[in-house]
Amino acid sequence: MTELIVFYATDTMADWEYGYLLAGLALANQETPGRFGVVVAAENPDRTVTSMGGLRVLPDQALADIEPAGIAALVLPGAATWSDGHESALTLAGRVLTAGGVVAGICGATYGLARAGLLDGRDHTSNAAEFVAAAPNYRGADRYSDAKTVSDGGLITAPATAPVDFARAVFEALEVFPSPVLDAWYGLYTTGERRFYDALVGA
Repeated sequence: MTELIVFYATDTMADWEYGYLLAGLALANQETPGRFGVVVAAENPDRTVTSMGGLRVLPDQALADIEPAGIAALVLPGAATWSDGHESALTLAGRVLTAGGVVAGICGATYGLARAGLLDGRDHTSNAAEFVAAAPNYRGADRYSDAKTVSDGGLITAPATAPVDFARAVFEALEVFPSPVLDAWYGLYTTGERRFYDALVGA
């Protein structure tokens, strides 16, 4: 059965924050064709989204048309626009968590999650404690951790500087790779050492 991964596309989304994750899911599909289905969703699927780096993406589907119970993971990339708006994405995030799925937010997306109250009862991280503390209605300061990633209750958070760790946390949550493969993958992209490449190819 295909596991549905919903990637939220929004203007100014930070290109470096999701590349490792999406490429890793494609790698997993090479080993097990059709295991993961990635749907690019936006508030308006008829409008092209432009990333921070100028990449133009035409979404596959509207957020409003996605049933949360069928989502294995919702991925929320950082962007320069999370200080307000994004209600459809944040509402879906809450519903996915309630349904037992994974919500993964990085960088500015953690600010949006804070505005929606989704960080208040879970351990989490962000770009900095003061960054997320500025979010209206945020009541989760006592659950903040200065870490590369934090996973709690289906919610994965990370700062903008940790895209590899962010991807790894999602891979772990979804059991995308066996531990030896994941360790080799992580070692390769954090050290660049040939031994990890050889281990990854061998695995």
